[in-house]
Amino acid sequence: MKQRHLGRSGLIVSRLALGTMTWGRDTDEDDAAAQLIAFREAGGTLIDTADVYVDGESERVLGRLLADVVPREEVVVATKAVSPTGAGPMGRGASRGHLLAGLDASLQRLGLEYVDLWQLHAWDWLTPWDETLSAIDAAVSSGRVRYAGVSNYGGWQLGACAAWQRAVPGRVPLIANQVEYSLLQRDIEREVVPAAAVLGVGLLPWSPLGRGVLTGKYRNGPPADSRGASEHFSRFIDPYLDDRSSSIVDAVLTAADGLGVSPVAVALAWVRDRPGVVAPIVGARTAAQLQASLAAESVELPAAIRTALDDVSAPVIGYPEKLPRWSSPDLETDPETP
Repeated sequence: MKQRHLGRSGLIVSRLALGTMTWGRDTDEDDAAAQLIAFREAGGTLIDTADVYVDGESERVLGRLLADVVPREEVVVATKAVSPTGAGPMGRGASRGHLLAGLDASLQRLGLEYVDLWQLHAWDWLTPWDETLSAIDAAVSSGRVRYAGVSNYGGWQLGACAAWQRAVPGRVPLIANQVEYSLLQRDIEREVVPAAAVLGVGLLPWSPLGRGVLTGKYRNGPPADSRGASEHFSRFIDPYLDDRSSSIVDAVLTAADGLGVSPVAVALAWVRDRPGVVAPIVGARTAAQLQASLAAESVELPAAIRTALDDVSAPVIGYPEKLPRWSSPDLETDPETP
């Protein structure tokens, strides 16, 4: 598997990441071990988890596997904090107290002395963001964290925080923003993608398969054994079971048929090679499902197919994200008033 730098940093990761959101619930430890082994054999290194995945069980499973199945030094471990993990106002959010306590708890569950990438799971409207960012500086200076990033940050949020961290020598730069990105969800192209490019922040797309819909398995409704039929994920998948999504899925299936590959490979290859993307995060319930995602490594989409997929899934981008003609550096005539 090819490797990429994560943002403007020296951290190098595989261009496909392994997600663990179902580990400890829908994916038992034996299946998780099989996934981890297959991922490493394919050259994958980046493994993503979070303190709230299955109430911390995802981190515990990963920690046991790093102790017994795959050497810790062979992987890049990423986890997150911010989401509710306890009762009361201090059991949630991006306060310095909650973040650093959450980091300690994550390290204990993982059985590790440090994590390679620590991410703020969501924006906290109630905590001053300079306080939040000071927790990142403290975590790195203490040796418990190597690199820092965010997750689900909008363009202005990413811009404010990343610029703040780079403004003063000694502050820890933000190198990643983990966001939903797929052929069914391209809203980040309005502001997040341009902001990340300017600030040297790499994008880690979650749900690159459109919450599973881009596989085509939901065309006739959720299969009985699918996530869409489970109480945990049905509301998560329902928003993408509409007419627009159906037309995009049809385009993916057509491309897959023409190339002789799976729809999974087409959808992953498309998002993997979008500007700013470092590593789509794939989450599978079984090792067999993961193998379908790993097969995307060898798929390169022809320009014509990529253009067709771009067109059918194009997001609406207007003012002010779409620059007026007079601001273009390629003007051949006098600028016009917008």
